[in-house]
Amino acid sequence: MTHPAPTLRVARSLLRAGMGTVGCVDEVGRGALAGPVSVGVVVVDLDVRSAPRGLRDSKLLSAGQRAALVPRLLRWPVASAIGHAGPEVIDQVGIIAALRVAAARAFAELPLAVEGVLLDGNHDWISTPDVDALFPDPRAEAVARLADLSALPERVVTRIGGDRVCAGVAAASVLAKQARDAIMVEAVGQFPGYGWAANKGYAAPEHVAGLRELGPCDWHRLSWSLPGCELDEGRPAGRLSTVSS
Repeated sequence: MTHPAPTLRVARSLLRAGMGTVGCVDEVGRGALAGPVSVGVVVVDLDVRSAPRGLRDSKLLSAGQRAALVPRLLRWPVASAIGHAGPEVIDQVGIIAALRVAAARAFAELPLAVEGVLLDGNHDWISTPDVDALFPDPRAEAVARLADLSALPERVVTRIGGDRVCAGVAAASVLAKQARDAIMVEAVGQFPGYGWAANKGYAAPEHVAGLRELGPCDWHRLSWSLPGCELDEGRPAGRLSTVSS
């Protein structure tokens, strides 16, 4: 099946509506069993031209195609950045809050302030939820310690299928995936036996077989229900201490 090339049409409509800059955002690693969740942000304005030829959502590209695109994607937008939240963060505050941490870290790396966000999907996980004064979220303080949430723009627009139709979001997905994949490949040297060079921490058969044989390691999301690692077999219940990874 041939997928049409993503465009800047959605981002430009937001720019013409008053946003001076738009940070196009996508995440990778949300459903993995090990490793970080990573968030890419690609900043565009009305002066940014059409995206490099060959750009697609990262899931539609081979590893070689993504690698070839990266140098062009780094030169194309106004700016770009990637933020990560490690498995300790995920265990402490949960995956949605960890996504917010990773996004805040990415936006904090940008050399300019961004006025709005174009986010893939239909759930705004970037905006900080309202805190109930009577029943505050116990994770809110930990999240605030882990990242500067003030770096996050207040205006967020979600778009279902944004990684397939929005060029900036597709670029963010490619950059984030390349960065996260490199982290997982490097981690193989410290944690062999799980096949991360191929599966990047997702629940592939080789990874599940490694979990059954070796049990989880420090790079796994210990608060998750990991295949072959039942709680009554001695798996730690999760990390509860404050972390900064």
